[in-house]
Amino acid sequence: MGWFEDRGGLAGSVAVVTGGAGGIGGAVTTDLAANGVRLAVVDIDKDAIDALQAALDEQGAEAIVHHGDARDPDVLAALFAAVDERWGRVDTLVNVVGGTFRAPFVETSPNGWNALLRMNLMHVLHACSLAAPRMQAGGRGGSIINLTTIEAHRAAPGFAVYSAAKAAVEQFGRTLAVELAPDRIRVNNVAPDYTPTPNMTKMTGGDGAYSTEVGIRVGIPMGRAGEVADVSGCVVFLASGLSTYVTGSTLHPDGGTYASSGWLNWPGTGFSNHAPSYVLANLGATGADPSAAGEAS
Repeated sequence: MGWFEDRGGLAGSVAVVTGGAGGIGGAVTTDLAANGVRLAVVDIDKDAIDALQAALDEQGAEAIVHHGDARDPDVLAALFAAVDERWGRVDTLVNVVGGTFRAPFVETSPNGWNALLRMNLMHVLHACSLAAPRMQAGGRGGSIINLTTIEAHRAAPGFAVYSAAKAAVEQFGRTLAVELAPDRIRVNNVAPDYTPTPNMTKMTGGDGAYSTEVGIRVGIPMGRAGEVADVSGCVVFLASGLSTYVTGSTLHPDGGTYASSGWLNWPGTGFSNHAPSYVLANLGATGADPSAAGEAS
């Protein structure tokens, strides 16, 4: 057994992963499985579920894989019941499910708000309400990990309710971390920025500040887009014994965008918190509004 395996203590533990079949969730699931974790996964994407099942079978991983909607409390209850029957323990919960659409707040409706809250907040509450008592009963402690977003930490024009819901997940996690700390149950968040997956492309419509290589170099201090392994590595750390004294915290696998907080790395001029003169001059030459561009930067 190597140093990480010994200190991590993941082999033989049981993790429930909501939205764990495709994209970031799929990376989380397969990375946990690679460390000997037994998995219980639910995902709404049938094709992704089938692909995950095949991958886990190839790995020889022990797994329960359900096709279903994690926003449905009955679906979550059925998954946890299956875990009880097969393994009788829950050590880790990872909540990955999330999504949004882009629209100015004044053009949205209560139905849209409710959909965003169900997609990004309510299922987290349901899953935690099922996992925490099982972890308490087990007496071994545990780890709850919620996937949020950088948009929980900054303004997100066009995504007001989504960002509010993700911020609520962050604050819920902090409070739950304190409540469960005496039971050695840790609650933490992982807040990535731009990590291209098919679902993210759908959410953004395929455009945005990071749609080109230049945009990535300008907007992300490390100069590259995120990869799913950047996020799943954080989850493995938080699930493992290496983080037994970390709770109520957020990891930011975002290449430095949260730290930069609006400071952009403009070609030829370096970091600045406003658009350089050559960008404004170019906007003026094309008939765009330079003042609007400066404000947007």
